[in-house]
Amino acid sequence: MPGPRVTPVHGDETLPDKVDVVVIGGGIIGTSTALELSEKGLRVALCEKGGIGQEQSSRNWGWVRISRRDPREIPLMAEALRIWPGMNDRTGRELGYKRAGIMFSCRTDEDMARYERWSEHLKPYQLDSRMVSGAEFAEVMPGCEEPVKGGLYTSVDGRAEPQLAAPAIAEAARDRGAAILTETAVRGIETSAGAVSGVVTERGRIGCDAVVLAGGAWSRLFAGNLGIDFPQLKVMNTVLRTEPLEGGPEAAYWTSEYAFRKRRDGGYTIASGSTNVVDIVPDSFRLALRYLPALQHQWRDLSFRVGPRFGQEAGYARKWRNDEASPFEYTRVLDPKPHPRIIRKTLKAAAKYFPVFEKAKIAQTWAGYIDVTPDAVPVISAVDGQPGFFMASGFSGHGFGIGPAAGRLMSELVTGRTPCVDPHHFRFSRFSDGTKLRPDDGF
Repeated sequence: MPGPRVTPVHGDETLPDKVDVVVIGGGIIGTSTALELSEKGLRVALCEKGGIGQEQSSRNWGWVRISRRDPREIPLMAEALRIWPGMNDRTGRELGYKRAGIMFSCRTDEDMARYERWSEHLKPYQLDSRMVSGAEFAEVMPGCEEPVKGGLYTSVDGRAEPQLAAPAIAEAARDRGAAILTETAVRGIETSAGAVSGVVTERGRIGCDAVVLAGGAWSRLFAGNLGIDFPQLKVMNTVLRTEPLEGGPEAAYWTSEYAFRKRRDGGYTIASGSTNVVDIVPDSFRLALRYLPALQHQWRDLSFRVGPRFGQEAGYARKWRNDEASPFEYTRVLDPKPHPRIIRKTLKAAAKYFPVFEKAKIAQTWAGYIDVTPDAVPVISAVDGQPGFFMASGFSGHGFGIGPAAGRLMSELVTGRTPCVDPHHFRFSRFSDGTKLRPDDGF
C-alpha cells in the first residue's frame, strides 16, 4: 500500500570519512536536528535507511498545535510556535505552514469545564487560546451541525504539510554543509575509550564524536542492540485525504469521532479523533507492566489485534554485529495497510456533522506507525552510560508540530549550550530513576 507522495530527496553519493555528529533517522526530528547542528557550524551526516520523511513524518495529520498537549511538552511547543513562521525563509522552500487555528469540541458542560482547566496551562505564555461558544464557535466552524456546548479554540495553532516539511528541512541542512545519506542504514556504533568514535553503515564507516538516534518507531530495536533498554511500542493510525473541496472550515477541528484539517491543495486530511490500532507483538508482553498506567488511561481509544506483525517482529534480529546486515536493511519503510472500517466510520461521522463533507471524494488513504513511550512524552536526552550517544525519539504522535523545537533542543544538548527549555522531563534516565511513568492530559 503506497503511502503519501513525499518530495523526493536524492542522497549524496559520497560517504564522509569524518564528521562531528551523525544523526540517525530522516524524519522531522532527525532533519530538524541536522539543520540546527549544521547552522551551529558542526559537520553533520544524516543517515536514513530509506527515504527522507517516508514514514510517520509524512503520514501524520499535519497539525502544529500547543492546545491539549501534555503540560510537560508545552514549553517546547511554545518554542516551536516561534520557529514555524520563519521556516519557509529559513529553508528557502515551501513547508505549507499556516497559522489557521484549531478547535477542540466540547459536547457537554463537563467537557467545557475540563478544557477550561486545561487552558490554565497556557496562561503564562500569553497565547490566544480560549473557550468559545455560540456565535463565536459558529464563526470559526461554519457549517458545523454537531450538538456542542462550545470548544477550546487556539488561534495560534496551525498546520503544515508533512509531505513537504522533512524533505525541505533536509535540503536546507545540506545547503549548510550536511551530508544527506539515503538508503544508508546505520548498523551500529563504534567506541574508543568508552565514548562514541564512529558509526558503521551498510555503505561503510563514518568517524564522529557524537550520535543522535532519531529513528522513530525503529529506535528501540537499534538501542537494544547497544544494550540500551528504551521502552517503546507502536500504534497504527489510519488517515484519508480528500480531493479539493470548497466551503469547508479554515481552522482544524477535533472531536473523538473524527478530526480534520485543510490542506494546501484545498482538500482535507481526515482521521479518527481517538481510534488507533495496536498490533500485539512480542514487545507487548515484554513491556506490559511499564505500559499499564497508559493502558488504564487510554484503553477506550485502542483497538487490539493479533496479526502478521507478531511474526514479523518476532523474526527481527535483536542482536547483530556491525559487519552483518541489520533489520533496517530488510525493511526500508514501514507502510501498513489502512483500516477500511475506520476510514468509512470516520468520513461518515465528519459528513454527518459537517454536510460539506458529503461531497468529499477520497483521493488517498494510508496508515502509519506512531512510536509511543509509557508516559507519552519523548526522549530528548543524552543516554547515561554511553558518552557521545543521544536520543530524540518516542514523540507519541506529537512529533510533527514540535519537531523544529525538538531539533533545536537536541542540538543544544549535543553542543553543551544553554537549552532553550528545561529538558528535565525529556531525560532518558526517567525510565530507571523511579519516576512514575504515566500520561498527563492536563485536565
